[in-house]
Order: sequence, then structure tokens, then C-alpha cells
Amino acid sequence: MPSTSSSGKPFGAFRRSVLGFGADHVDKQVHFENGSKSRLDLELHAFQDQIFSQFNALSSASDDQFLSIDWMSNLLDAFLACQEHFTAILLNNAGTLSKPPLDKLLTEFFDRSIKALDICNAVRDGIEKVRLWHKHLEIVSTAFDSKQRNLITEGQFRRARKALNDLAIVMLDDHKDSGSVSSHRNRSFGRPNKGKDVNHQRKKGHSKSLSWSVSISWSASKQLQSMANGLIQPRANEISHHFGLANCVYTMGFVLMFVLWTVVAAIPCQDRGVFGFSLPKQFSWSNPLSLIHTRVLDESKKRERKNSPGLLREIYKMEKTINVISDLIDSAHQFPLTEEQQKEVKEGVEELSLVCTSCKTGLDTFERQLREVFCKVMNCRIEGLGAMNRTES
Repeated sequence: MPSTSSSGKPFGAFRRSVLGFGADHVDKQVHFENGSKSRLDLELHAFQDQIFSQFNALSSASDDQFLSIDWMSNLLDAFLACQEHFTAILLNNAGTLSKPPLDKLLTEFFDRSIKALDICNAVRDGIEKVRLWHKHLEIVSTAFDSKQRNLITEGQFRRARKALNDLAIVMLDDHKDSGSVSSHRNRSFGRPNKGKDVNHQRKKGHSKSLSWSVSISWSASKQLQSMANGLIQPRANEISHHFGLANCVYTMGFVLMFVLWTVVAAIPCQDRGVFGFSLPKQFSWSNPLSLIHTRVLDESKKRERKNSPGLLREIYKMEKTINVISDLIDSAHQFPLTEEQQKEVKEGVEELSLVCTSCKTGLDTFERQLREVFCKVMNCRIEGLGAMNRTES
């Protein structure tokens, strides 16, 4: 695990920036409502509203945008905003965190956070896989990049065919890894393995992946199912005991599981799978999360996506473009090509270039956001447990 001294903020550092108001402002709001709502009521209501608004916008994305790199980045942004809001609420109510039954609910939440960190590391390795595929696609695109753009030669086709063959081998190996627990590697956020084995793998044309940071028997699907099975809605007495804080903890635990489930569905991971689960119906955020859940499951059931290593929109475009260009290469038996053949090749290469550009500009941003998710989840756990211990002593 990486050090969080530079990336994580203590609770107090982001209290005002997250909630958007301080205690004085809250007191004025309470007075404005004739004392009908406490500061905690306002905080919890704002938290639930934020989750609804964040995920409602995500649920209404067009089919072209849904599960794209940009959409996934917006998903992580939404999670980070909710996570910071949740952490601030814990700070404002630190005195009650160690009291039963809230202490048990929080302990279970922080246990699930450990599982979430493993998933973040596995997804990070999945991003490395997509990067490797992208590099091979760039070779294909470069093979057709000629100063004589009106003339496509047999030599260009040979270079493109070799790059596509190399890519097919890499994607096949990675797809096997995504569906089984067949390899063990060891890199986590912030701690790249710089040993000879990794350097050797980078030099090889058919390396499977640079590293994994989870054990040989680890399963993304089982990890997520474990998180989902442990999510139990608070009973009425638990909610009344702590003025709705129990519902807040349950909500954040569900959002954490849901976001990681969506990310794992999109990005190649060790033994990922896509499974369905039941969603609560009584929360304001239930409907937008249910819409996203249904759309992800529907996407996974499409015939052309069933054997895909990930539901990321760019992966689908990669596979589609690879098939188109492969067919064009296989059908080119005589050179020079006809005008119609050259037009088809150029259109395929243009589509390929768009996919390459999208991956190149989007994956770095997505990985930085995933790193921030890792750090925020870990910091929340550290600070939350610390606050519970301080109130007990």
C-alpha cells in the first residue's frame, strides 16, 4: 500500500470545501426553518441529494457515451465527491461513532474498504492491459501512415498484419487472465516493481501484463459479491438511535460497492465476471443507480459483448476496428488496391486513430482518478477508525 501523507487530507482540511458551508451557515439554515431541522439533518439530506444528482446525470448518458472512458472518469468524480462529503459527516459527528450500534456498522464498512483497495489495484493492472493493446493499435495505425497517402502498398499491409497478429496474441492471453486466476504479479499503487523480470516483460512483444497486485487465487467477482452480500439495510432502531447516520453509512457502502462493480465490468480484471444484485427502493438515489445497473447488465448480455474482456466502450471500438481492418487486409490480394479498397482502408484507419486518441488522452486521467479513489478510501478508513478509538478512550 502506498503512503498517503501527501495525497490524503485530514478530516478538518476539507470540511468547508466539501459541504459548502460552515457551522454558522448551518445554524442560520436551522433558524430559517424554525428549528425544524438540526445541522445533522441538513448534512444527511444534502448527502443523499448529492448522490442522487451525481448518479442521475450519469444514468442519462447517451449510448455512445455510456461506459466510455469519459463516462467512467465522470463516475469516479461522482464517487470522490460523495466520499469526501461522507468523510466530512463522520468528522462532524465523531463523538457518536464509537457508540453501538453505529460502531458495528462502521467497522463492517471499514472492513469492506479493504476489499475495495484490492479491487482498485486489480483495476489499475487492467488499465495497463488496455494501454498495451493501445500501443499495438498505434503500430497498426502507423503502418498505414505514409507520405504518399493516395497509395497504400503491400509492405504497409504486411506491417499492419504483423501488428494485428501480435495484438491478437496479447488480447487472447489477457482475456484468459481476466476470466481465470492464472497469474500472480506484485505491484500496487505507488510502488512499481522495477525488477529484471518486469523489464524483461516490457521488452517482449507478447507480454501478458506488467504486473498484478493481488494473490493467485484472488477474484474480482467474488470480492464484489462479498461486499454486496455484507450490505444490510439498517433496522429502524439503528436509524433512530443515531439520527440517520446508520443510513448514511449504508448508503456510502452501497455506492462504494456499486461504483467498483461498474468499473470492474468495464475494465479487464482477474476473474471479473458481471453479476446482478438487488438495489434498495426507498432511497432518492435508488432510481438512477438502478438505471445504470440495468444498462450495464444489458450491455454485458449483447451478443457482441459476451466474450469481451471488458465493457469499456473503447474496448468495443478496438475489437470492431480490428475486425474491419483484418478483413480488409485478408481481402487484399492484388496491388495496387482499387480506389474503393483504398477508401475502405482509410476509413478503417481513421476510426482506429480515433480510438487510439481516446485511449491516449483518457487512460492517464482515469488512472489518476483511480489512484485518488484508492487514497480517499484508505484515508477515510484510517481517520474513521482513529476517531472511533479516540472517543472510546
